[in-house]
Amino acid sequence: MSRNPLQADTASYSDRRRRLLLALCATGLFTVVEAVGGWLSGSLAVLADAAHMLTDTAALGFAWLAANVSMRLADERRSYGYHRMQVLAGFVNGLLLVGIVAWIGVEAVQRLAEPQPVAGGLMLGVAAAGLLVNIGVLRMLGHGDHQHDLNMRVAALHVLGDLFGSVGAIAAAIVILATGWTPIDPLLSMAVCVLVLFSAGRLVREAVHILMEGTPGHVDIEEIKNTLRAEIPEVDSIHHVHVWSLTPEHPLLTLHADIPDRRNSDAALVKIKIVLRDKFHITHSTIQIETEGCADHRNSEER
Repeated sequence: MSRNPLQADTASYSDRRRRLLLALCATGLFTVVEAVGGWLSGSLAVLADAAHMLTDTAALGFAWLAANVSMRLADERRSYGYHRMQVLAGFVNGLLLVGIVAWIGVEAVQRLAEPQPVAGGLMLGVAAAGLLVNIGVLRMLGHGDHQHDLNMRVAALHVLGDLFGSVGAIAAAIVILATGWTPIDPLLSMAVCVLVLFSAGRLVREAVHILMEGTPGHVDIEEIKNTLRAEIPEVDSIHHVHVWSLTPEHPLLTLHADIPDRRNSDAALVKIKIVLRDKFHITHSTIQIETEGCADHRNSEER
């Protein structure tokens, strides 16, 4: 079976899988440490971060699985291959992150109503260790050209939320040690929730947009029509233009091009492909050349 032309470079995918696996192992191991430390210290910020890291472990595992599945070759049932798995993983992980934030928010409100004693020294030590682990994991996920991989971005956002949580826990521990004011613990937890919720919501919306076959944000369909007509004299009109994304890094396009002179159709087709590639970064397109008007229009008129 031939390799799908949309299949990303194998080395790049292998690098992503390796980094996700390392991040998964590091996060999973420290989740146990942080959970014990949060329980012993009585800190909601540390316990919340431990719960967040537990779900991060699951999220990173899902992301690693998705990265493996997306490398599978196209088959007769899925002619585009399994690239969309990264978008599905990003969507599910984003929803999971929203749920975590909601749970932490409820717990924080309860802690404000009924303050609990917190062991500031133990809280500070666990939070500082968590910060170092999260920085290391975030560097693993952020290294390389992965900014267009929604799966990697959501995985990194999970870890970034943990990093913010660790920073908040450190700040809360310092305040508690200095003043004994324990409400700072749930208050900083809520502040972290707001920051993470904003980013998670944005990524979930992006995943939904892709799954709904929405037009990529950097693409202007009218600009495509006008550019093709202006730069390719053989083209009389461009219509039925559809642009969507298989993944954020793989835009796809179909269009009809009206070329009255049949003798110019092959040359015009090549030019259209070049313009789409060079000016709009669309390398996978399906072009229907029409020399006697649009067949779809004729069919609709006949009905």
